[in-house]
Amino acid sequence: MLKRPILFVALAGAALPMAACGPVNRGVESVNQPVVTRTDYVFDVQTGGDDGLSPAETQRLYGWLDALRLGYGDSVAIDDPNGAGAPAHGAIAAAAARYGLLLTADAPVTGAPVAPGTVRVVVSRTRASVPSCNDLRRNLEPAFQHDNTTDYGCAVNGNLAAMVANPADLVRGNAGSGVYDTQMGTRAITTLRAAQPTGGGGTTLRSESTSQGGSSK
Repeated sequence: MLKRPILFVALAGAALPMAACGPVNRGVESVNQPVVTRTDYVFDVQTGGDDGLSPAETQRLYGWLDALRLGYGDSVAIDDPNGAGAPAHGAIAAAAARYGLLLTADAPVTGAPVAPGTVRVVVSRTRASVPSCNDLRRNLEPAFQHDNTTDYGCAVNGNLAAMVANPADLVRGNAGSGVYDTQMGTRAITTLRAAQPTGGGGTTLRSESTSQGGSSK
């Protein structure tokens, strides 16, 4: 008669430390939110010549961009406090165009001064991720407190962080262009209304007939 209460107390005492592991979330809002990080890479090129950059500097710039694996989602800006002029800007814009990118208007503040006769190229790379989704401590614990697991919301927020075109929009949003194309907005509805009902004969099948000449076996 005494073993059963003692066994219950032992199990309850073992469950208390487990229930204390990990954050407790009893609401519907996920604690695993996307985290946006930005990294700025700088590269100073010397200006000169009719094309803005010498062939050697142009090759150095291309090599640097290749090493960064510049691609969609990155932004390229020019920091030119010395006023190198349009030829140098055009050469850098042409280098960015090789990767399908356009120059942004404002360059981030890098802190280090730009030497005379040089132009600074700044590549900003923004990424979004949900780093807290690796916490699975509460997934294997009994839900004595009726709370969510530690990976609650990781599927939705992880996909959102992976698919958003500009991760910076998760921080400051996107106001949009303000231009609405009515034809684009009603294209799907117009196509649905113009489609023939499926009960009016179904799909049209093409019938083919083959003719054989000569004798048949």
